Amino acid sequence: MIYCGIDWAEKTHDVALVDDSGQLVAKLHITDDAAGYKILLDLLAEYGDTEEAPIPVAIETSRGLLVSVPRTGKRPVFAINPMAAARYRDRHSVSRKKSDPGDALVLANVLRTDMHAHRPLPQDSDLARAVAVLARAQQDATWNRQQIANQFRSLLREYYPAALTAVESWKNGLCRPEAHQLLKLAPTPAMAARLTRTQLQTALKRAGRQRGIAADTERFRKVFRAAWARQPQLVEDALGKQMLALLIQLEAACTAADSLAEAVEEAFPQHPDAEIILSFPGLGTQLGARVLAEIGDDRQRFADARGLKAYAGASPITRASGKKSSVTRRWVKNNRLNHAGYLWAFSAITASPGAKAHYRRRRDNHADWHASAQRNLLNRMIGQLYHCLQQDERFDEALAFPAPPDEAGTLAA
Repeated sequence: MIYCGIDWAEKTHDVALVDDSGQLVAKLHITDDAAGYKILLDLLAEYGDTEEAPIPVAIETSRGLLVSVPRTGKRPVFAINPMAAARYRDRHSVSRKKSDPGDALVLANVLRTDMHAHRPLPQDSDLARAVAVLARAQQDATWNRQQIANQFRSLLREYYPAALTAVESWKNGLCRPEAHQLLKLAPTPAMAARLTRTQLQTALKRAGRQRGIAADTERFRKVFRAAWARQPQLVEDALGKQMLALLIQLEAACTAADSLAEAVEEAFPQHPDAEIILSFPGLGTQLGARVLAEIGDDRQRFADARGLKAYAGASPITRASGKKSSVTRRWVKNNRLNHAGYLWAFSAITASPGAKAHYRRRRDNHADWHASAQRNLLNRMIGQLYHCLQQDERFDEALAFPAPPDEAGTLAA
């Protein structure tokens, strides 16, 4: 049996092959291009890599062409956590020496000694991987938009609180095109106070508004012409220029988030698992796509529902030593799936009577805090999702949240 370890870098990579005894049988330094990838595949084939008996590969990343190329066929590729690889390195040397060829050798030995303790990358379909790319990009774009919007709000509070008051009645007011058009037209409070009705109406129409223009125009005039604390004129003009520069970034972030959301809306419903995922209360297209992106569609990825619950950070973890024992929340988890799960459970409380009753029982009977009760609800629904995906069944409210015995007896009476 031959094992392969790859220490990757930006332009070049180091490859090491070891046999069952841990003996280094080959090492190679390849470039990060098509020629380098071909040399890698030729080396694996030279040492017995076939479709029936592929050589397992260990690498410290799960993304990129260097991972995609070895994954062709049935060859298992293991993404080893860099922190775990560092601990394995300490097993072989106490001098704390480090080199790229040495790291490749360590990764190969990880598979030789502990391949049973690591899971290969899941064999997700191309559509599931495409949905994962779009859903994660949309999630990143949403977070980036919120970060820039927070910076934008902080800047306006320094010199232009009237703008914040003008858009506070709108949901995500600073991200709306109406707010952008108004701030472009009047980047400072002095300019906003001089705006006419015609200018305000034109700005709203340019942003795409068709109704409520007259009412909003009067409201803006009242807000902008009220008495507000002001910065000195020169400082105010400088802050206005800073605001316009930040506004360009905010508009770009909003456009990126919206376009990626449209791409997710188009791609996710095409997946066979979309119907099952969307049948769960609290999951819409965007949130459902994020869930699919993290769990994939490889049914063998998780041995049981407990594995998926731990992966999502929904199940608690027990730490016991001697007479001491504590049960706490799980810190090592898939953060993207955990974030999507938080939103899912939060929405399910209002979308599902059974989920709401379960949440209330955790709060009232078990004295859970809000976050703990919501996490317990997510733990249960993650298990239900695993079952439905394995059995190819849609969510059933009556089966998912049956009435407690006392409530069932009351209804029967």
